[in-house]
Amino acid sequence: MAPPIMTHSVTPEAGVPQAAPLIDGIEKIADVAETAFARGDRPSLIGLDRPRLALALEEIGVPEKERRMRVAQLWQWIYTRGASDFDEMSNVGKDLRRRLAEQFTLARPEIVSEQVSKDGTRKWLLRMPSTGAAERVHTGRGAEIECVYIPEADRGTLCVSSQVGCTLTCTFCHTGTQRLVRNLSAAEIVAQVMVARDRLGEWPGATPPSDGFVPEVDGGRYVSNIVMMGMGEPLYNFENVRDALDIVSDGDGIGLGKRRITLSTSGVVPMIGRAGDEIGSMLAISLHAVRDDLRDKLVPLNKRYPIAELLEACRTYPGVSNAKRITFEYVMLKDVNDSDADARELVRLLKGIPAKINLIPFNPWPGTVYECSDWDRIERFSDIVFNAGYASPIRTPRGRDILAACGQLKSETEKLRARARLAVADETAGGA
Repeated sequence: MAPPIMTHSVTPEAGVPQAAPLIDGIEKIADVAETAFARGDRPSLIGLDRPRLALALEEIGVPEKERRMRVAQLWQWIYTRGASDFDEMSNVGKDLRRRLAEQFTLARPEIVSEQVSKDGTRKWLLRMPSTGAAERVHTGRGAEIECVYIPEADRGTLCVSSQVGCTLTCTFCHTGTQRLVRNLSAAEIVAQVMVARDRLGEWPGATPPSDGFVPEVDGGRYVSNIVMMGMGEPLYNFENVRDALDIVSDGDGIGLGKRRITLSTSGVVPMIGRAGDEIGSMLAISLHAVRDDLRDKLVPLNKRYPIAELLEACRTYPGVSNAKRITFEYVMLKDVNDSDADARELVRLLKGIPAKINLIPFNPWPGTVYECSDWDRIERFSDIVFNAGYASPIRTPRGRDILAACGQLKSETEKLRARARLAVADETAGGA
């Protein structure tokens, strides 16, 4: 039996969109935009799991006894070979290919823009079809999100978004200045991986682009790692993130192991244990401060789940060990959280947790009130942490010239709206 088709509702307590099953008995994939994003009146099969692929086959009349085999064929063509047209499916009969093409597509999200940084980082602005009138009123179009590919000598990391906008309003983060529009569906999360593999030429027989560094690692992969560190808070879209990562890590498809997938959270404490049990990926915590009074300002979610509660959830994270350490992300803000005392307190707080501290030089964005710590201050902070026994790498800023670095993602629609507001303000001030 297929799992319940999901839509979004708002819980009064959390004030953020959560997945909830429909109660109207809706069964057809084509009726629910959140299940599979559509092109015109035909939903795409990209991003669907096996039960929903079986449901799609049922809709076009494939007999039950035949569906398991057909699901396996579709799965291989979609997630192993990256098919973009049903006619590519050479071991699927012509009649079935025709019926599939009449009712469904293999469309990816629309690529609005692709930018390539001087350091090889790539950023895609993707537009998903609108899921309803409210979204069209807000944006005038479908949802826009950004995802980023970061090439390094030994890995190629894809930074994936989980929401359109964000509800957390972290004050140092550009994404936090964009209001939350909605959660992304599991299909839309998987589709970001599909687009990246398309553009990087990672499918069998494809060719990588020539306009930037694309490392071939991990047995010929270009996308060797995934981090859920793009737009949004993954644990406020738990079911869709979980289901998407199940597809991405499936050994018969894209096949990225859970050790190559990192889920980053700002500290949704009640969901952390469940993430360990049901997702099982590596965990990263956006910490950024060692005192509650400061973290309340930098990461307002801390007012609900203070540092002590967050760290206790980390200590009991399922599977945590020296072989599966938790990464603590710490953005370096000049004269805010970068003192020697802060470094020593960080070491004290993390005592007993198998951990790595990832120091992130602040990436500036238009309108921010923060500055990046001086480099010698970052190195001094790193030395204190390292000498206490913790790995403390300093993340090399990547993609700053195209606003693709950590904390800089924001949809183009929101950027244009912000520029329009500034222009109106300037005109008003000029006429005063």
